[in-house]
Amino acid sequence: MTEKAKFARKLEQFVTELRGHVSSDDGQWTVKGFVDIFKNVYTISSDTKIVSKILEIHLFPKILAFARANGYKVVLAEHQNYYPDISFVKANDESIKFAVDFKTTYRNPKKPHLCNGFTLGSHGEYFENRTSTKNIQFPYGSYSGHFCLGIIYDRAEGVTIDETRAHGIDELHSITSVARNFYFFVTEKWKIASDKGGSGNTANIGSIKNIADIIAGKGMFSKLGENWFDEYWMNYKKITVQDGKGGTKKISTLREFVEYKNGDVSLIVDKRNDEE
Repeated sequence: MTEKAKFARKLEQFVTELRGHVSSDDGQWTVKGFVDIFKNVYTISSDTKIVSKILEIHLFPKILAFARANGYKVVLAEHQNYYPDISFVKANDESIKFAVDFKTTYRNPKKPHLCNGFTLGSHGEYFENRTSTKNIQFPYGSYSGHFCLGIIYDRAEGVTIDETRAHGIDELHSITSVARNFYFFVTEKWKIASDKGGSGNTANIGSIKNIADIIAGKGMFSKLGENWFDEYWMNYKKITVQDGKGGTKKISTLREFVEYKNGDVSLIVDKRNDEE
């Protein structure tokens, strides 16, 4: 078994413990807010970025314990915009490193088989140049694997969360959690990638949104393999081809890229119908 396979198996076993660490018996997040020195409790926002960051903090002692138990050192991203969130470095062989990013999203309340999706990191400088140190903790090519520790949850729906009100410490159990019904999973990021960008104008890789496919690692590249994922995103919107109408266009879909490379288009996992 390869080092990557061993690490993946251990990480998969580890995340099965995490739901109980963050959830009460009825599935609510045990984090209710933050406390000041006067023992006032202030509820937190349901903003995804805030929930994600607090979850990271909540889970970090468990992450450290996992690393120690399995012979890894933890190296955190030195800057907020650096990739990855955590680098696991083998204590007795520092050439073995694994990138792990926390990825948090919520279920679509109207279509609960779908989630809001993830961004899977940049396809910019450090992704194209695998020896670059720009915005990355260690060069991309020095990692033996790139993983997502994913968290999917339900937002509090149908209840009013008053972020302006302070609660007494004895009211903790009556405060509605902003998140509940957590599901944790681990996957290599290429396995859940789509062929579309993940956010606005930034150079981020997007994920698929069907929850069952995310958990099973059945993204658009899952049959093609990681090399196709790497090449596609290295060349995203950079290759110019004729559009068949007398003009030109930039390749921006996986089908166009596979056809351009004379690959097997039958290996593309089409997600359009799954995400409607």
